[in-house]
Amino acid sequence: MSPPPASGPRASSSGEPPVRRRAGRPGHDAESVLRVAVRVFNERGYDGTSMEDLARALGVTKSAIYHHFSGKSELLRRSLDHALDALFAVTDEPGATSGPAIDRLEYVVRGSVRVLVEELPHVTLLLRVRGNTAVERHALERRREFDHFVGDLVRAGVEAGDIRPDIDPALAGRLLFGMVNSIVEWYRPGKGLDAPELADALATVAFNGLRA
Repeated sequence: MSPPPASGPRASSSGEPPVRRRAGRPGHDAESVLRVAVRVFNERGYDGTSMEDLARALGVTKSAIYHHFSGKSELLRRSLDHALDALFAVTDEPGATSGPAIDRLEYVVRGSVRVLVEELPHVTLLLRVRGNTAVERHALERRREFDHFVGDLVRAGVEAGDIRPDIDPALAGRLLFGMVNSIVEWYRPGKGLDAPELADALATVAFNGLRA
C-alpha cells in the first residue's frame, strides 16, 4: 500500500520551492462590509456614523474594516459611485441613445426606476448627501450631469413637437425625477409593485401630462 500523501504545501513539478497560499481573512468580505455600512449610513446618517458604529454593526474590529477600506470616506464613495454608475449606464443603452427624444426620455425614466429598485440602499444614500465632504460634492456634480442629460432630452422633445412647449425643460426634468426619487421614501422590496409595474405606473402619470 502506498503511503498517504504528505500534508502541507506541495512542491511544484519544476522543482521550485513550494508556494504557500495565503488564507482568506475570516469574517466579512468587502462586499458585505459595504452592504452593512450603507445600511448603517442610511439609518444613522453618514455624519452621525463612526467607525466604531460600523464595527459594532458588523461584529468585527475596526482593523477588520480597514483591511478592505481606508475608512468611512471610501465606503461612502464606493456606494455613491455604485448608484451613479448604474444610472449613467442607463443613458448609454440603445433605448436612451436612439429614437425620438420623448421615447428616449421615457426609457431613461423607466431605467432609473429599475436602478432605484435594484440598488435601493445605494440610491437612497445618494439622495441624502448634502455636499458636506469632497466625496459628496463630487457625487452631486455627477448628479447634475445626469440632470443635464435629462433636461437636454426634454428640450429635444419640445423642439420635435412631441413635448408640450409650455413646460420649462429644466423644471420638467426636476419634476420627473422628483417623482422617481420619492420612491425611496416608501418603496419596500417584495411588498406591492415590482420594478416594471412601478415604472409603468410612474410613466403613465408623468408622460400623459408631458406629451403634446
